Amino acid sequence: MEDGRRRFQAEVRVLAAKFYEKRKMDIGETIRKAIQDFILPELEIIKGENKEIKIALELTNKRLDDINIHLADQSRRIDDLRAELTQRIDETNERIDETNNRINRLYEVIVRREEQEKLEIRVMRLEKSVETLMRKAA
Repeated sequence: MEDGRRRFQAEVRVLAAKFYEKRKMDIGETIRKAIQDFILPELEIIKGENKEIKIALELTNKRLDDINIHLADQSRRIDDLRAELTQRIDETNERIDETNNRINRLYEVIVRREEQEKLEIRVMRLEKSVETLMRKAA
């Protein structure tokens, strides 16, 4: 009986080991299935969204490149316009300076004419005075 009992215990151990191995495989299979059922679909969604983000990023980068080219062109145009306007302002300032010089010369001529008219009036008065004195003296 002892022998039967040992065989029985050995068989129980073998069965327990097989059960444990099967259970271990079942748990691993369950985990694998859970990963496939829950995580892989989420991973596919993330991959799809990542692809969409990359496409949007490429389009955004293309648009930024276009904007940079446009800004560089506008900057060049502004620089050209600034140079042209600076030249025109300098030319206008030269003309203003010339006009101011002419006005100054005209002012000098007008002042001389006024002085000449005053002198002419003084000379006429002096001539009258001399004439009056000459009549009285005669």
